Amino acid sequence: MLDLIEPGQFIALTKRGLTEEACRRAGYSVSSYHGQAVQVAAIKDPDTGQTKGQKLRFPNKDFKYIGDAKDDPFFLQHLWKDGGKRVVITEGEIDAVTVFQVQQFKWPVVSITKGIKGAKKQIQQNLMWLSKFDEVVLMFDMDEPGRAGAIECATVFKPGVCKIAHLSMKDPNELFLAGKADEIVTAIFQAKSYRPDGIVTLSDLRERILAEPEQGFPWWDERLTKLTYGRRLGETYAFGAGTGVGKTDWFTEQMMFDMSRLNEPIGIFALEQQPDETGKRLAGKYAGKRFHIPKEAGGWSQDELVSTLDALEASGKVFFYDNFGATDWDVIQSTIRFLAHSEGVKLFYLDHLTALAAAEDDELGALKRIMSEMAALAKELRVIIHFISHLSRPKEGKPHEEGGRVMIKHFYGSSAIGFWSHFMFGLERDQQAENEAMRGITTFRVLKDRYTGSATGQCVFYSYDEGVGRLVACDKPAEPDDNPFSKPEGENTDF
Repeated sequence: MLDLIEPGQFIALTKRGLTEEACRRAGYSVSSYHGQAVQVAAIKDPDTGQTKGQKLRFPNKDFKYIGDAKDDPFFLQHLWKDGGKRVVITEGEIDAVTVFQVQQFKWPVVSITKGIKGAKKQIQQNLMWLSKFDEVVLMFDMDEPGRAGAIECATVFKPGVCKIAHLSMKDPNELFLAGKADEIVTAIFQAKSYRPDGIVTLSDLRERILAEPEQGFPWWDERLTKLTYGRRLGETYAFGAGTGVGKTDWFTEQMMFDMSRLNEPIGIFALEQQPDETGKRLAGKYAGKRFHIPKEAGGWSQDELVSTLDALEASGKVFFYDNFGATDWDVIQSTIRFLAHSEGVKLFYLDHLTALAAAEDDELGALKRIMSEMAALAKELRVIIHFISHLSRPKEGKPHEEGGRVMIKHFYGSSAIGFWSHFMFGLERDQQAENEAMRGITTFRVLKDRYTGSATGQCVFYSYDEGVGRLVACDKPAEPDDNPFSKPEGENTDF
């Protein structure tokens, strides 16, 4: 016993703009349930056409389903047994009758009957019937639950079958009452095939693919620019070296180049150096003076420092993070976001990454999180983040401070840094070399090149001019001759 109520009368629903004919054809009537007036949507067996359930709508917009819920067919499903090119699924019965009327009762339209939360399950139960159609158009409400429900339901179908319609108002009936019936039809034909977020086609990418590749921001050393094709927005660059090898000095050369030559604002996060110290070193690179050492040894005057500082200050191109000892990545991340949006900063320098994780209980876990968030931040803001990382002591070979070769595995937290960094660089210098000239030679090694791979393993070399406090590009030094018996060419070596 189904315990159904009498279907009542088929009348025009003037407040909804629905005609008597539309309601009669759809089986949408007005009746009474326990003394209350209700609208009744007849849910019919798709095979027999017999009413097996009723969806009741009360004046306060409450709903009740009575009858046999087994197999759970859609409202109006019985009208379209043979399938066709396209079927529209609405979120409610009133909307289904609206679309039914607008399309002059010719084209398939149905409605879910158990609300948006039960939509996916009902679609899954009727998937065999839906497979008779070439296209399934979801015309759910434009509120948040409706949009989310449409995406959830779309995942049930194989690619290309399901489309999602977009309306300029909440639902089809609201559009119809506003005199925009034509927009309902247009929305059906302009419905977009559902694709999960992040999936694009060649057509979507065509303009970007056809764009000429651009040279990135140059490095201060043009040799490195040629090797890497410059620095690209949205990327992260890792630098590693032993203590005292000169990585911070190299960083400072690049900062000054960006400010003075590229005229680009920069953001500096020197976590183990006071900002005034960093400012002195930047000024020294600009003026060719070692302002960070005493005047007598550095050969500079206070007037020179003042004039240099005036020039740099006038440019307004440098922003320091002045919070010595505070190494909270969340704070630094929000500061980078502020500088990017408010000051137009695209080039950021972080010295050093290891300090951010040191305060965490799980340093390696923190590094993984920080690196993934840093890479995402660079991509989101379209900025470049250069960062220094400490190295673990090598288990074999010479220490890094004695010229030991830097490898990716030596970076502390190397798996995370190696995964997320676009380029990785190592600096090597033998500070204990007996040969004084060799003590001043820095090897700058490209450890990783995600862009083309061609720069990986390439090296450039630097010497240091103490007079002006600048790194100077140089050729690869000659290998020292360790053979104590070697003699100049042509000399008799017989005993």
